[in-house]
Amino acid sequence: MGMPLELNTMIVTKGREKRVEENLFVLEKEGYRLYPLEIPIDVRKTMDSESSGTAVIKKVEWENSSTTLTYQLISLNSTN
Repeated sequence: MGMPLELNTMIVTKGREKRVEENLFVLEKEGYRLYPLEIPIDVRKTMDSESSGTAVIKKVEWENSSTTLTYQLISLNSTN
């Protein structure tokens, strides 16, 4: 029996991220997902929205058919 696995090249939060420290966030996603570690990638609220910023993923955990990401926001795109 195989394990379904999704490869992602951006973080899509859908507003579910939780701040742990100043620039450190945790996000839980349904299913098993693979993300690049220690490489800057886009952060978006939805798949079709503009980029909110750039983050570096520090840790990926798989457990009970879910993926937990710990990422550090390294730049924030603002519309001032």
